[in-house]
Amino acid sequence: MALIFRALREEQPGPKLAGLFREFWPAYHRWWASEGYVARPTYMECRRTIATHMPEMLALYDTLAELAGGSDSAARFLSLYCPPKYLSGCSQAIWQGDEPLLVRNYDYSAKAFDAVVLHTGWQGRRVMGMADGLWGLLDGVNDAGLAVSLTFGGRREVGEGFGVPLILRYVLQTCETAAEACATLSRVPCHMSYNVTVLDHARDFATVYLTPDREAIVTGTPVATNHQERVEWAQHARFTATVERERFLLSRLTLHPDRQERFIDAFLRPPLYSTAFGAGFGTLYTAAYRPRAGRMELLWPGLRWPFTLGGFEEGARHILIPEG
Repeated sequence: MALIFRALREEQPGPKLAGLFREFWPAYHRWWASEGYVARPTYMECRRTIATHMPEMLALYDTLAELAGGSDSAARFLSLYCPPKYLSGCSQAIWQGDEPLLVRNYDYSAKAFDAVVLHTGWQGRRVMGMADGLWGLLDGVNDAGLAVSLTFGGRREVGEGFGVPLILRYVLQTCETAAEACATLSRVPCHMSYNVTVLDHARDFATVYLTPDREAIVTGTPVATNHQERVEWAQHARFTATVERERFLLSRLTLHPDRQERFIDAFLRPPLYSTAFGAGFGTLYTAAYRPRAGRMELLWPGLRWPFTLGGFEEGARHILIPEG
């Protein structure tokens, strides 16, 4: 199948975002309502929780809800508060060189993926990254020189909290350093287990283990795959080869350190690059972030697509995804 990746720029919420929402809402709604409306929090619960944990985002949330049509279900969905559960694969690591560099693979189903690189200037802060759920982010960078990325944490537990893409958006809207990002990640509730790696312009970095039932753990590891301190879901770990990928990345960083381009290229080959598209865990894209330069690059075997915060250009790329 052909997956169309689009790059869109809209400094303030407007017709481009409204158009995206109209396009994706049928699929969003099916997923959000898959367990019934009563399984999801009410609009007032959603808005109150954003006001409590992300007060800087409340006005933006209200604007986006109105832009999406103002319906109860759309507003509840956009809060990304206590959404249905979802799993992904993914690998990410920080290259240990002079220039800050975060590289990640996003492994997920092509049928449940927005494939939109979004550049925004909301609240006076320029942010670009891979969008999810209209305003959430799977990874991204801001104009303060902070980059973030997520992987699934390999635990079954589901609790009360936000979908992690909105948490990443919140971090990039409000934080400038890795230390600030870690503090924010440690206090905002996340509804499932995720590993969030942060890197700033000064080369400070951390990986934060988020869970719905335990306190967040801030670590100094430069690598994250699909488990946290230990494997807790053995079947998922075997299927995604999370331990093997982690060992491979740690080896590339320590035992056999690569130059920058060789390190990036390693993400485009096994064992990091996955072709398990039929099982919903194929590598949909590789992203390389250079936060000091405000640069982002999307990569696939044989193709590179660069972006900058200062000179972001809209466009599209057709990427062939295997059906099997």
